[in-house]
Amino acid sequence: MSEEYKIKLKNVTKEYDLYRTKSEKLKSFFNLTKHDNVPHFWSLKGVSLTIYKGESVGIIGVNGSGKSTMSNIISGIIPQTTGFVDVRGDTSIVAISAGLKRSLTGLENIRLKGLMQGMSFAEIDAVRDDIIEFADIGDFIDQPVKDYSSGMRSRLGFAIAVHINPDILIIDEALSVGDDTFYQKCLDKIEQFKKEGKTILFVSHSLKQVEMLCDRTAWIHFGDLRMLGDTEEVVNAYRQFSADFKKKSAKGRSDYQKEKKQLQLNFDINAYEQQVAKETQEKEGIAEHEAKKTTHNLFYGEVLPSKMTTASKWLILAALFVMLFFAFVTVSGHSVTKSISDPSVLLHPVYPKTSGEGQIFK
Repeated sequence: MSEEYKIKLKNVTKEYDLYRTKSEKLKSFFNLTKHDNVPHFWSLKGVSLTIYKGESVGIIGVNGSGKSTMSNIISGIIPQTTGFVDVRGDTSIVAISAGLKRSLTGLENIRLKGLMQGMSFAEIDAVRDDIIEFADIGDFIDQPVKDYSSGMRSRLGFAIAVHINPDILIIDEALSVGDDTFYQKCLDKIEQFKKEGKTILFVSHSLKQVEMLCDRTAWIHFGDLRMLGDTEEVVNAYRQFSADFKKKSAKGRSDYQKEKKQLQLNFDINAYEQQVAKETQEKEGIAEHEAKKTTHNLFYGEVLPSKMTTASKWLILAALFVMLFFAFVTVSGHSVTKSISDPSVLLHPVYPKTSGEGQIFK
């Protein structure tokens, strides 16, 4: 395994605003009002990890813990809310329904995915037959993906992902669908990737698959990185947690889950930033203001603002005003130049007269 890292996450968080209505979402996008009453759910609460070149790393955890959120951030599908993300290489994600356009045929999706990865038409044509053979979906390759079963979509997605030669392969529960024959083909392909020194991120609920394929494993627990280390050690710890959790009463399990999800709702990003700044100050022995500046740059330096700037809002309002003006001029029947030189004509629009047969009088 190389000491060169391929993926690095530092203090990565992801927030989702739980809007109740579309109007709340629209107002928030334009940042017209403060929506303090809108719940903020933090799917990730400050995850830091490094994955090295040639590693196979498993990601495990209960449903809703942030596993898929993290894999989507690494693959570039969604942005982080705060934190530093550095991915060195081309990624290809395999999920049951991710990355395929449902209205396109399987063959068209092969071309689209290849072009999105920077491949030429000649390069796509060179691997097209191998992809079709690997997916083994027969004549459905010429049918729209919306007509596929979940297993067929997963097989086609996996076949495309492993044949476009990515540096980093991200597999998100894609091996949970399919028959034994296809499953074995997938395992063989992953083993081939490992021998070639590719980096693999494997998200799965199947602990046996994680043990079989992964060198290290990260346990994500309700937005936190609870444990990262040797696969056997982490999987055993997770199995123990699962056994203890199952021993609880139904009410005990429910209360535990509600408590953890409430912590995700109550997560304070400002308090977390202050905590990281304090740790940075103590670790590096720098002044408090320098530590705060360094931490703030780390949190927000590469993150695009989620709200519109004041200049953008004024620009959009001006554009809307101009559009409404021209629309009103058109309806009124006056020329644009005359309306601009004498705006009062808009208050007294003159409409052409017509006869009963619909002919315009001259």
